[in-house]
Amino acid sequence: MANILYGVNGEGAGHSTRAKEVLTHLRDQGHTLHVASFDRGLRNLSSDFDVTEIFGFRIAYVNNRVRYKRTIARNLMTMPQAAKSVKRLKELIATWQINLVITDFEPLTCHVAHGMGLPVVSIDNQHCLTNAVVSYPKQYRRDAAATKLVTRLMTPHADAYLVISFFTAPVKKQNTFLFPPLLREEILKVVVTEGEHILVYVTSPAPLLAKTLSAVRGRFIAYGFGREGEEGNILYKKPSLEGFLRDLAGAKAIIANSGFSLVTEALHLGKPYLAIPVEHQFEQIFNAYWLQKTGYGAYWEDLNKERVESFLYNLPVYREKLIGYPRQGNSALLAKLDALIFHYTTPSSRSKD
Repeated sequence: MANILYGVNGEGAGHSTRAKEVLTHLRDQGHTLHVASFDRGLRNLSSDFDVTEIFGFRIAYVNNRVRYKRTIARNLMTMPQAAKSVKRLKELIATWQINLVITDFEPLTCHVAHGMGLPVVSIDNQHCLTNAVVSYPKQYRRDAAATKLVTRLMTPHADAYLVISFFTAPVKKQNTFLFPPLLREEILKVVVTEGEHILVYVTSPAPLLAKTLSAVRGRFIAYGFGREGEEGNILYKKPSLEGFLRDLAGAKAIIANSGFSLVTEALHLGKPYLAIPVEHQFEQIFNAYWLQKTGYGAYWEDLNKERVESFLYNLPVYREKLIGYPRQGNSALLAKLDALIFHYTTPSSRSKD
């Protein structure tokens, strides 16, 4: 059995949600696991796994928009913590006798592993942009170039890239393998219904979106607006994992930012999706573009009443397309990961290379 260090990006909940599924599988296989994360990853995984807190790059959002200057300033102030985390990881790798590192878009564990000569397996959706043949809107070429650079710098030169995607694309990089999205067990088991409400989710409060929806005929249940209570046709709710899952499974459609995890969960449940990418975050634009390209929903960067109504009018078209969405579990990726762990941690296997 392997002694594994698993680096998890703590920005948002998506990384730690899918990492939990992989970690649970690896624990069931008998491997010894140590996790390194921060923020949401630290909070979401600490109750079930041995987690060491490390420095993490954080993005600043204001009114549903990425603020680059604030993001840079905030992270420059915490750079000394990054240096301390690198030292801590080196000590822990030596103490734990780690022989493999897995990273979900977490750079420190990847870079430390390279420095100590350990094999690295990357699991994320971000490398679909760099390791597969994909298209995106031409007006975002500069944003795409910047995102590709960041992606390459975050987890470079991994021995294998297990890339998850809700659409298929030809792989163009060596040692890259494309798989369906990793889904949490709750999504795979939930009972799907179709209620009368549209589920709305934003990363940060979006008063302009609330104003737009208030003018649309329909019932909306909204998360992420920093408020509670009913106002007109919108029911605002506080964060709740159980409540959100229930409202997601029972929604007739989704209007939300286009983070990878929510998009893929909604598609698996057969929910048409109107995407509103966070401004200046190309990954969300990329997800929204492919959501529309595959016919599972629509996306607009500037939403108005007419566009929301158009989306709702076309729900039958999206539902018809979603009937053919390939709903698969996590078994294919986990089987490949098992094979890679055996290969990179078994001397007799590696000697055959």
